[in-house]
Amino acid sequence: MADQDITKEILNFLFDYKNGELYWKFSLSCKSPKGTIAGSVKHDKYRRIGLNKNLYLAHRLIFMMHHGYLPKVVDHVDGNRQNNCIENLREATQSQNCHNQKLSIKNTSGYKNVRWNARKRKWFVNIRLNYKDIHIGYFKDIELADLVAQEARDKYHKEFARHF
Repeated sequence: MADQDITKEILNFLFDYKNGELYWKFSLSCKSPKGTIAGSVKHDKYRRIGLNKNLYLAHRLIFMMHHGYLPKVVDHVDGNRQNNCIENLREATQSQNCHNQKLSIKNTSGYKNVRWNARKRKWFVNIRLNYKDIHIGYFKDIELADLVAQEARDKYHKEFARHF
């Protein structure tokens, strides 16, 4: 069953949706008895559900159940991969989904979009939009650099801006 073979009607036939979870309406196997939460959560924190020998991300199925179509990317508004409430799911581009990411564990400044430029000995603010870099500026003060970065994210990333 490929993504294009899944329909809102099939999903509503197989599952009950309640509070961000999908529950089996039927016992399809001993591993998925009727009334239990469908699928399992893997190391990446996404819930996956097996249908006809294929694995599907639960948040994508929930989006399809409610909207009747499946976009290329479904974004979790709050960034929590386990919060699959329909109010927390929205269509996005891959670029928008990246804007909504949390602070990277590789970040050394402690602030999104703020890096130290050793040559200039200042904090550098840079934003990405549609896979292109937008140079915002250099700042002596890291807190000021963070405020400017927040304003730039609000301006360029709009509702997909995440500040932490």
